[in-house]
Amino acid sequence: MSMDNHPSQQQSQYDHPSQQQSQYNHPAQYQYQSISQDSRNLGVLTHLSTFIGYFVPPGNIIAPLAIWLIKRHENTFVAEQAKEALNFQISMTIYLLVAFILVFAFVGFLIAPVLIILDIVLTIMAAVEASKGGTYRYPFTIRFVS
Repeated sequence: MSMDNHPSQQQSQYDHPSQQQSQYNHPAQYQYQSISQDSRNLGVLTHLSTFIGYFVPPGNIIAPLAIWLIKRHENTFVAEQAKEALNFQISMTIYLLVAFILVFAFVGFLIAPVLIILDIVLTIMAAVEASKGGTYRYPFTIRFVS
């Protein structure tokens, strides 16, 4: 067996980070570009700003909307984070409204707490991903803003 064909010598198609496939079916290079620390911090702030909605009811939608409107033409990374957070928060608001309506059918008491916990956990996961310079796609999200 020649050294050229030795398994340890063969290069995998995923050896280089820019060639690794992420869960979003595009190269990891797109996923973790060299994003500036300021952009990462603003991306994290964008996701965490949605917690304002627990103190000021429309704040979970207004905060990412404001960031998206301000940064959409000047910072692609932050704009994508804000758009994703905005879509998720609009979706969660709709789901919670349905859950509160279902309280009268005695089902909403079970659904609302699950949605709130899901909102908190997924938002934190998105903020962590943004801190790494990555893009997090929230599950259960209706894409209103594209």
